[in-house]
Amino acid sequence: MERSAHQALSGIRPRDIRLAAIAAAIQIGGTIGASGHRQAHGQQACWWASSCHAATHVNLTAVALLAFGPVALLIRRQQPRAVLAAIFAATLLYVALGYPQGPNYFSLLVAVVSALSAGDRAAARVAVVAGWVLFLWLPVALGVTGAPTALAAFAIAAWLLLLLAVGEALGGRRERAAEARRARQEEARRKADEERLRIARELHDVLAHNISLINVRSGVALHLMDDQPEQARVALEAINEASADALREVRSALNILRGSNEELPRAPTAGLARLDELVSHAVAAGVGVSLEVQGDPRSLPASVDLAGFRIVQESLTNIVRHAEAGSAKVELTYGNGDLTLQIDDDGEGPAAQAGGGSGIAGMRDRATALGGELEAGPQPTGGFRVRARLPIGSQA
Repeated sequence: MERSAHQALSGIRPRDIRLAAIAAAIQIGGTIGASGHRQAHGQQACWWASSCHAATHVNLTAVALLAFGPVALLIRRQQPRAVLAAIFAATLLYVALGYPQGPNYFSLLVAVVSALSAGDRAAARVAVVAGWVLFLWLPVALGVTGAPTALAAFAIAAWLLLLLAVGEALGGRRERAAEARRARQEEARRKADEERLRIARELHDVLAHNISLINVRSGVALHLMDDQPEQARVALEAINEASADALREVRSALNILRGSNEELPRAPTAGLARLDELVSHAVAAGVGVSLEVQGDPRSLPASVDLAGFRIVQESLTNIVRHAEAGSAKVELTYGNGDLTLQIDDDGEGPAAQAGGGSGIAGMRDRATALGGELEAGPQPTGGFRVRARLPIGSQA
């Protein structure tokens, strides 16, 4: 209980204090002023009723009851229902004791609107209906006033309905704002998830390709170290280059995850302009790879350029690691509205057999994300083929 009270008090903002001060000035000053004005002009203290008995003058108890509502409004945002119930009770007691009325309902009206804005429509509606009944008829039952006039009862009901409408409008606006905020947060989370997935795919492609080359070349180096040390040196140099490339790209991806732009890339961005590099790596691993380009080579959207590079990279990685192939062929065809990639090998190993694997699934995801398609599978004459079509016409 103490912790809850402390949290409520700690959540008070300057605007809450300003509203409480305004409510106190209107409720206390306005009610006392209205009472004095009616007395000075000989007006009836209970204007809404058919008859009015002598009303109690404003005293310290009345001022305390009038001050209770503004003070309670300080925590209306943290406890809207409790504040509404407490102010309702204090206002009802003020009316039941027969004190002069005026703007003594101001804090209660603010509490009703606050409850509606907070989404507690049931409590606000109950307070309005109960208030209309009790504030009009409890003084009659206690002998403080006569029965309310029909015009007064209708007018007060109309004002209360207007109050509900205003509160509902404010509550709806707050709910729409909260929904828009949730939608923005969800969109931000979705984009973050997509970016993490993209980076994970990039890391998979980079590490699979370069570590495969390192594995193959390290085996060659171990085999040739004693008999052909010069050839072993060449293999070790290839290992050094592949490991440096892998570290550089992994570091770049991790910098993106950390939101760091401390170091600009020192190597060209992955794209089809680096296909010769992929081919040379595969050749160095012992696979004869030829590259053929058809059509009119031209600048591509960055997304298509990267996807094309990664598809070729993953295909050559699979050939080097699994296909037991002696040769492979990479064909690029620039069409009017698309780019076609085809990678064939003559292998007899696992990569030349039907099957998916995360590598092929990743390639297919890349193509599908761009509105394209990818097919991969063994060929009737032997070997394995990967064929992807990436649309570029609407993105160029």
